[in-house]
Amino acid sequence: MSKELFWLTLTIAMTGLFWVPYILDRVASRGLMGAMGYPGQMKAHANAVENLVIFAPLVLIVHSLTLWSPTTLLACQAYFWARLVHYVVCTLGIPVVRTLAFFVGFLAQAALVLVIFRIL
Repeated sequence: MSKELFWLTLTIAMTGLFWVPYILDRVASRGLMGAMGYPGQMKAHANAVENLVIFAPLVLIVHSLTLWSPTTLLACQAYFWARLVHYVVCTLGIPVVRTLAFFVGFLAQAALVLVIFRIL
């Protein structure tokens, strides 16, 4: 497995678990029925899934074209950490850091695109 696929797998697993703290918190604070009735609890998770749809194919393209490099590895690592930070600060309601983390994730995706098109 390439290092990029490792980071993709780690990112997918992390994204797949983002809903757990929201639900546990809502069940603890609102009860089971209250947790199921709260519509905004999954915003950070939904945003992570929306961006994973872009990130995952880029990593798979890099892998299938054997374009992995220190640049692609750094982009995958940066994306993972940026999305984790985005999730945490979104959960805590920290707007400026949330936007910066989102932008770092975008730059990581852009770096993968540039590598695929052999611009970077």
